[in-house]
Amino acid sequence: MKVAVIGGGSTYTPELVSGLARERERLPVRELVLQDIDAERREVVGGLAARMLERDGFGGELVVTEDLDRAVEGADFVLVQIRVGGQEARLSDETVPLACGCIGQETTGAGGFAKAMRTVPVVLGIAERVRELAADDAWIIDFTNPVGIVTRALLDAGHRAVGLCNVAIGFQRRFAERFGVEPERVELEHVGLNHLSWVRAVKVDGVDRLPELLETDLAELSVEAELPPELLRALGAIPSYYLRYYYRTREVLERQTHGTTRAEEVAQIEHDLLELYRDPDLAEKPQLLERRGGAFYSEAAAQLVASLASGTGDVQVVNARNAGAIANLADDDVVEVAARVDTDGAHPIPVAPLGQDMLGLVQHAKAYERLTIEAATTGDRPLALKALLTNPLVPDAEAATGLLDAILDANREHLPRFA
Repeated sequence: MKVAVIGGGSTYTPELVSGLARERERLPVRELVLQDIDAERREVVGGLAARMLERDGFGGELVVTEDLDRAVEGADFVLVQIRVGGQEARLSDETVPLACGCIGQETTGAGGFAKAMRTVPVVLGIAERVRELAADDAWIIDFTNPVGIVTRALLDAGHRAVGLCNVAIGFQRRFAERFGVEPERVELEHVGLNHLSWVRAVKVDGVDRLPELLETDLAELSVEAELPPELLRALGAIPSYYLRYYYRTREVLERQTHGTTRAEEVAQIEHDLLELYRDPDLAEKPQLLERRGGAFYSEAAAQLVASLASGTGDVQVVNARNAGAIANLADDDVVEVAARVDTDGAHPIPVAPLGQDMLGLVQHAKAYERLTIEAATTGDRPLALKALLTNPLVPDAEAATGLLDAILDANREHLPRFA
């Protein structure tokens, strides 16, 4: 089996290497390729990956390269974890919207729109090389944000793709620890979209323990979600961390306007991680990596690849076509739900329809996502404006028009279609 990692110079890569090593019985990897356009990152991250694999007794070949075609040629799995424009573009995503009175965030709101506009064309270009050069039945696993939008763009273009985020596995591991059981005994009813999702059931050995959690752990869950306890009680569900942007918009905006951006924090963490990675004696992922925001990333990634390869039918939360799983959403919508994974892909497990409170927000976001993909792939400015107008976190036409001008200006080198 050949596995190619596009964006292999990411500071997340040691997480991924660790996960693949743990799944070696189900994943007989003969060749692992780390591809990246950044020479320094390739050298530093590739060096740590080599030491980790040697320590774990990896019997295959590790290739570190800039050449995309070399990476994907003959690959069975292509994992995409790129950041178009790097941390500088992320800083733009988190600050440009603030000047227009809107939330600045890299995956939601106007910042997420800017990132999607930069990212979708690049990922589709990579996918075309995969179609031409990789194994006939190769899978593209997308970790690149915004995952829901990127995954839909891939599927709409006819690629074999599944999107993955670590939010759901983070919930699963947190509740497994809470109840003192192995993670595989915890099953979530996780519903919604990437970075816009809720947990409606927490089943431990088949018994839903969510009512108990909302009674005994409400204060702690409230702090983790940064949402009022009475809101969680009213929802009867646990919102993902990202719902605070929608439920507490004004408060978050005020905090962002007068605080330090997450982009600045991450840039410093990445700098420190790369310095650690240079240590020739380091042969394991450092603890600092947990602060990067990729908790359980390696487990989620390795489990998904292993299930697609072995066809074991494991249940995992992924981003895939709805296909009737949530009855009051369109079949072709890309949703984030539990799915049974085998060699034919991820098959979403049917759940109860979304309540009206969740449905309204999800449908609003889905309309925005569709328009954003079309704008990103065509370079159509009126469509881009419509996409921003439709974004739940953009308040009106004046803000949308100002944002579009500012985003196109800040991302000029990455948006040639709009030149």
